Amino acid sequence: MSVEPRVSIHPDSKVLMAAIAARLITKLVDIQDKHGQATVVLTGGTMGIGSLKAVAESPAVRAVDWSKVNFWWGDERFVGRDDADRNARQAQEALLAHIDVDPARVHVPGSSDEFDTPEEAAADYARRLAEAATAEHAADTSDDRPEEPGTLPRLDIVLLGVGPDAHVASLFPEQAGIREKQLTVVGVRNSPKPPPLRVSLTMPTINTADEVWMVVAGDDKAGAVGLALAGANPVQVPAAGPRGRLETLWLIDEEAASRVPEQLVRKSASGA
Repeated sequence: MSVEPRVSIHPDSKVLMAAIAARLITKLVDIQDKHGQATVVLTGGTMGIGSLKAVAESPAVRAVDWSKVNFWWGDERFVGRDDADRNARQAQEALLAHIDVDPARVHVPGSSDEFDTPEEAAADYARRLAEAATAEHAADTSDDRPEEPGTLPRLDIVLLGVGPDAHVASLFPEQAGIREKQLTVVGVRNSPKPPPLRVSLTMPTINTADEVWMVVAGDDKAGAVGLALAGANPVQVPAAGPRGRLETLWLIDEEAASRVPEQLVRKSASGA
């Protein structure tokens, strides 16, 4: 697990989205060179979807073999599959429709068309994650392969936005989801932000990722970013909880950075 988050600050949201896109393309190429395939967990929101659009528009987009990228989602709104609120639909329009993806590698959480409750959709998503872990285990011929498959595949990069209330994915302050320790995926009810029903990866699942990238812009997020980086309790400030095994990277604009602890800003300027 990374000892301390790194902070990379960019002038504004437009520059930030372009920087995230460039970083993501480069990282996916590197991961594919090492493993042959890569796995990224997508996020919704203005920054998440805007960054995907920037990937699609990048001249370097074809450097990635998109047919060998596995896509999952950190959370999803439990509404109809074609609802405009769906993160998966927005990601499809921003990026996936414009690249050569393998449909079998695009893992969309279940919708209210398919399941009666968000808990049922969460259980289905957890099952699919476990099946992917089993398939990955079977294909692994390395000497350090574990004896038994886990319940999660290798997650190379998890992208996460942050709400003004400091929620990440659909893990909200003080609610049951942020306290969950056993389940890999949880059904969410009574979300403070509509729609009220959602499906979300849990914090223990997020923290199995090699790298977690927190992508945040706007002065309305500054308080949440500052509290998270100051080491607040994740139950009250969920954004304080994500930690990648190898790296935790905050990619933020100047407005969101206005309350970042000064020592982290200094460290970012000299070492990011």
